[in-house]
Amino acid sequence: MSIYELKPRFQALLRPLVVALHARGVTANQVTLSACAVSVALGLWLYLAATSLAAFALIPAWMFLRMAFNAIDGMLAREHHQQSRLGAFLNELTDVVSDAALYLPFVLVQPFSPFWVGTVIVLAGLSEFAGALGPTVGASRRYDGPLGKSDRAFVFGALGLYVALGGPLPGWTALLMPLLALLVAWTVVNRVRRALAEGDAADSATPKQTTGIQ
Repeated sequence: MSIYELKPRFQALLRPLVVALHARGVTANQVTLSACAVSVALGLWLYLAATSLAAFALIPAWMFLRMAFNAIDGMLAREHHQQSRLGAFLNELTDVVSDAALYLPFVLVQPFSPFWVGTVIVLAGLSEFAGALGPTVGASRRYDGPLGKSDRAFVFGALGLYVALGGPLPGWTALLMPLLALLVAWTVVNRVRRALAEGDAADSATPKQTTGIQ
């Protein structure tokens, strides 16, 4: 089960806020771009300028708020008639950029390998690309796990909190990033496989037109 499956309950809690934001003229694209800007600023600041590991506590705090931002922009788009072609591009592209920025600071944490952190970043982008390609083969946008965006947010948020609390990571945790890379790769495979199955099922359910000479 993916954390993504809990999204409807989370949305129900946010709905009154969404209604209030809509009444004030806030748009889905504004929320999307704001979340991306904060993610990039936080990730780059932690990577380039943070002077203490305690600053990593900002990652779990922002990961939670970012999930709220993501839910809010989707609800504004769907429930308040703000869906647009530009919004569809922004929704996918900003997620990949935000994830990359927020995972980047973990290259500074021992015993994580920068190579494996980079691999997770690349595979995370591919997993979202694979999910977004679902409609091109007659399937829905795929959110299959085992390590989708919400699951990764939970993992990296927990890691950020542990680092911020000053807990030294034991040597065996060097294997954590390769494990995460494997799980994200599995996610890519699952999304492709299930999108193809869904597309095939849709094709089978569509009556085929036949032509003949009379």
